[in-house]
Amino acid sequence: MLYNPFRGLSRREWCLYLVSLAVVLISNFVSGAPDPVNLLGTVIGVTVLILAAKGDVWSQVLAILFSIFYAITSYRFAYYGEMITYLGMSAPIALLSVISWLKNPYQKGEHEVKIHRLTKKQTAWMLLLTVPVTVLFYFLLKMFGTANLPISTVSVTTSFLASCLLLLRSSYYALAYAANDLVLITLWILATIEDLSFLPMIFCFVMFLINDLYGFVSWKHREKRQIDA
Repeated sequence: MLYNPFRGLSRREWCLYLVSLAVVLISNFVSGAPDPVNLLGTVIGVTVLILAAKGDVWSQVLAILFSIFYAITSYRFAYYGEMITYLGMSAPIALLSVISWLKNPYQKGEHEVKIHRLTKKQTAWMLLLTVPVTVLFYFLLKMFGTANLPISTVSVTTSFLASCLLLLRSSYYALAYAANDLVLITLWILATIEDLSFLPMIFCFVMFLINDLYGFVSWKHREKRQIDA
């Protein structure tokens, strides 16, 4: 697994990555004295997404690190749902995804993951599990006094679906994360109204949304190529 994951990026992907980095870096400095946690978290976050679009396992390794930084930022604004979701769900599933992706390369010796098409049974189980997970987290977050509880609960739902799809190596993970990005943009706008230091998180998830949409297109193209090969 010791290789340069950036070597395979196309010119278009380099442009998207560098623009994403520029946006999150500038937003961190515009909002005042940059917070190290926010700064590192946003930089790691956009790096995760550009590598995920390539189906590269390093994206999931970095996703574990991003979960830690994002959980710290969420804790500061009493977004306990985000903190619990990323530490208790996203990070462990990212770890499982590392194992799953390593076991399922597209071709032996390559770093591109083999994309999986969900069966009806897998889809049904995933949707059925989403209901109790959402209900459980709603009451858990309510008990902790989570800020903006209804939106935070929706974020848990979309995060759970996205994480499951990522673990199952489905190209639709990116659409689920795009939906989650829209929820998180709303959450961090509400936080920024009260504290300008959270402004970088809005720009972070705007760039996440763009990257996730690109990731979906990239995976669907790669899925077609893998099937036709």
